[in-house]
Amino acid sequence: MSQQAEFEKVAEDVKKVKTRPSDQELLDLYGLYKQAVVGDVNINRPGMADLKGKAKWDAWNSRKGMSKEDAMSAYITLAKEIIGKYGM
Repeated sequence: MSQQAEFEKVAEDVKKVKTRPSDQELLDLYGLYKQAVVGDVNINRPGMADLKGKAKWDAWNSRKGMSKEDAMSAYITLAKEIIGKYGM
């Protein structure tokens, strides 16, 4: 299975975990996913009132400079850990 195919499969599987992962785990997944799919953050940081949007933007921006391949690998690893931890 190619890395891209594995990435897409775990991205779907991690949505099916029995228990909701912690906010930090979700932010880590989000940041790695966006870095793997889009690359470096390409939008402005949301305003002060959008706390969720800012947290997501910060999680993505913290991966700045990471290659798409490295982000994909890290995402796959983290998603598998979360699936193992919470079950499907």
